[in-house]
Amino acid sequence: MVQTENQTVVPANDEAISLGRLNDFTGFWLRRSINVMATDFGEAMQGTGMRPTLVSIMAVIDANPGLNQGQLGRALSIQRANMVSLVGGLMDRGLVERRDVPGDKRAFALHLTPDGEAMLAECFRRVEAHEEKMLAEISSGEKARLIELLQRICAEG
Repeated sequence: MVQTENQTVVPANDEAISLGRLNDFTGFWLRRSINVMATDFGEAMQGTGMRPTLVSIMAVIDANPGLNQGQLGRALSIQRANMVSLVGGLMDRGLVERRDVPGDKRAFALHLTPDGEAMLAECFRRVEAHEEKMLAEISSGEKARLIELLQRICAEG
């Protein structure tokens, strides 16, 4: 991608294609950046069987041991039906376990297993390397500001 006089062009088959008004739309650039980040994330996670959603689920369980699936789903904006299958898959892999909640026969508390803790630590190592690579041209202050702005967008939604 090349920047020329406020108009970004994408080289394609030796031709420059103008993005026109797309340059002015935040959503366009968010989507493009998500695609680029997701592709590299997938490469970083090769061999683990982990996707962003699964890493997020495990990270929230790690930060909040004993929370239930409903709380987890609300924290990550994941629908209940999807959460059941996602947590079930992590349980099948031996990464997450459900424990009974004393006094509530219907409730289960989610916890990482020792294998889950090890997998999450490995994922975090890989995510840190992925972010360092992808955000190499962004200062730590700019990264903090970017995260703050993205959090504000999410809060509005």
